[in-house]
Amino acid sequence: MSRTHIGRHTIEALRDHYRHYLFEEFLPFWQRYGIDHELGGFMCAIDHDGTRSSDSKYMWFQGRGLWTYSYLYRHFGGEENLKAARQAKDFLLRYGRNSDGNWVQRLSRTGQVELPATPRGYAELFVAEGLQAYAHAAGDEEAMQIAMDSLWRALELFDDPERSIDEGYIPHCYKGQRPLGSHMVLVLVLTQMLEQIKDERLEALAERVVDTIVHNFWNPRYQLMNETLANDYSRPDDANEDFIYLGHAIETLWMLFPEAMRRRDQALFDLAAERFRRHLAVSWDDVYGGFLRALHVHGDYVYDKVLWLQEEVMIGCLILLEHTDWEWPAYWFERTFDYVEEKFSLGQYGYPLYLYSGDRKVSFVEHVTRKENYHHPRCVMRNLLALERMLERGGAVSEFWD
Repeated sequence: MSRTHIGRHTIEALRDHYRHYLFEEFLPFWQRYGIDHELGGFMCAIDHDGTRSSDSKYMWFQGRGLWTYSYLYRHFGGEENLKAARQAKDFLLRYGRNSDGNWVQRLSRTGQVELPATPRGYAELFVAEGLQAYAHAAGDEEAMQIAMDSLWRALELFDDPERSIDEGYIPHCYKGQRPLGSHMVLVLVLTQMLEQIKDERLEALAERVVDTIVHNFWNPRYQLMNETLANDYSRPDDANEDFIYLGHAIETLWMLFPEAMRRRDQALFDLAAERFRRHLAVSWDDVYGGFLRALHVHGDYVYDKVLWLQEEVMIGCLILLEHTDWEWPAYWFERTFDYVEEKFSLGQYGYPLYLYSGDRKVSFVEHVTRKENYHHPRCVMRNLLALERMLERGGAVSEFWD
């Protein structure tokens, strides 16, 4: 099979769209407004016109930005991109840990602690992902060692039955709960690490995390994935039993694709694809378009729209389009791409970039306090690379599973 189009869009046109946007719009905006060229790191509290509402540096966004610019340099080059990554890495290592070696939550622009470390664990995981990406881009063995230490610290937090965190979006929070979101980032980081190094402990952890995602979080009653389980991976009979955080489920399932490919496990790839398709069908808003973020099976949907969820759909669909001859991912990719360009693109309002979130209709918001330095460029870069590979093969499906 040889593809020339995805829906009505040619592969060349999609490639050109992503390439122009990445190099002519996204990167110039961040180079001017978001990167701290003097002290290192990223400031994400930015309005549509580039005005910053805060110079604080959240640890999540530092680790994520480090990943973005490391990945950017590794795949597209540019010494200015490596410099931005290196300065962010240096800032993190200089100021980001407390006396116990745990990552704090927020720093001032100059490195003073504004929010201390917590046992939530995501700061550890996003820093680990950023550092392993920098290690891959720059050949920095120390960065990989610190990334692994950060990963194991996160796991220690998640395994603690006394850990108590208000996740904010989960209906009922209790001690020791295990969100799907933490397993999602774990498998994401593990796949990238294991593509670089051989490590038996990491392999064993990857096996454990994938098995948990596939068997424990999957709710056979609803044919959907629960967002949170008890510390022993049981499913409590409470307000969380029918709570499906569709965004995390869709994101987690596409992240199983590269892990399945790393293992050359086609059964896992096909199972994740089947469940990915199921979640797309359930989460699409048939009234206003786009994907809804969450639902209670016996209650309501969460009706706001977030850009990152739409982009996770497109990443997953392009992976499937590159490596299978299935037609259904083309339907969902075209539908989602058109929706994002119509509803989230800020060009129609005279600004660069895209809205990060909105109400159910994605009404325009005049002022915002955040711009995306991770999910959004991840989608743009991954999809651009996938489309370029497809064009290099003349539109032919890859022979990966042959």
